[in-house]
Amino acid sequence: MEALGADAMTAMAPRTPAASEPEPSRFRQVLGHFCTGVTIITTVDDDGPAGFACQSFAALSLEPPLVLFCPSRASVTWPRIARAGHFCANVLTAGQRELARVFGTRGADKFAGVPWSPSSSGAPVLDGVLTWVGCAVEAVHEAGDHYVVLGRVTELGASGSEQPLLFYRGRYDVTAAGPAAGGPPEVVDTLLSWARHADWI
Repeated sequence: MEALGADAMTAMAPRTPAASEPEPSRFRQVLGHFCTGVTIITTVDDDGPAGFACQSFAALSLEPPLVLFCPSRASVTWPRIARAGHFCANVLTAGQRELARVFGTRGADKFAGVPWSPSSSGAPVLDGVLTWVGCAVEAVHEAGDHYVVLGRVTELGASGSEQPLLFYRGRYDVTAAGPAAGGPPEVVDTLLSWARHADWI
């Protein structure tokens, strides 16, 4: 591998933080233009199944197989996942918008009338999802007002052929330019969801 020259090393050097951070409203508005998929992170403990809608889910590593998601410090579901030590990331289809709304709302009886089957860990696999990923909690890192949770993949579900559900500028849709772009913002209790800004996810 060719050694890096002094100019390249200088270009890669850490930059000094800006004197002031961006305003939260501007941060939300800009980051709202990053389109994501939608998952429901589930677990099960002595109190039964638990879960929440989450778009802060991503693949992280192939060797070992790792994924991540980012629950809020205020999440009521995350402590149950942490205690259980395992979770399942259910990837939603375009036809599961209402399911995302139910699991994105605090206080709802989220599993009422929702059919599911247990993964090998017992975490719920919701019927009809595009695919799912079963994981054991590998590590947890504090990150501002959220946690970054690393999961070691222990099980993988079959993959369907449906269109995925997307989340863009505060709304669910199949494509970022779809008809729902003109609808009201969703009220979703997840990482990057604030209905206070119509241009935010």
